[in-house]
Amino acid sequence: MSKKFMYVNRKAPYGTVYALESLEVVLIAAAFEQDVSLAFIDDGVYQIAKGQDTKGIGMKGFSATYNALGDYDVNKFYVERESLEERGLTEDDLMPIVYEDEDDDWAEKPSVKIVSRAEMAQVLSEQDVTLSF
Repeated sequence: MSKKFMYVNRKAPYGTVYALESLEVVLIAAAFEQDVSLAFIDDGVYQIAKGQDTKGIGMKGFSATYNALGDYDVNKFYVERESLEERGLTEDDLMPIVYEDEDDDWAEKPSVKIVSRAEMAQVLSEQDVTLSF
């Protein structure tokens, strides 16, 4: 039985290496067919926000890579509702990240699930390994 790995993303997508490093580690874990989930808390919610434009800071944007994670069976994205609200964001401000459900005739389904702070604590407690970025 494979272990459940949760990658907790708390940092804004640019300005530090944390977000990109997390995404790279997630891709590696997914390549080894681990049971991978992602949590977006605090400024981490900005990592999957729509309309990221990195031209002004001279960095290559990597947010589109989140859309590819479904191809690696990474389709559990938990976003803390309170973190969104504290930043004036809603679910509509997030990228529409989906995966194709092979058990449902390859229907596209949303990967992002908005959860309360209490629900996030429950999800985190159910993991075997939690890595925070």
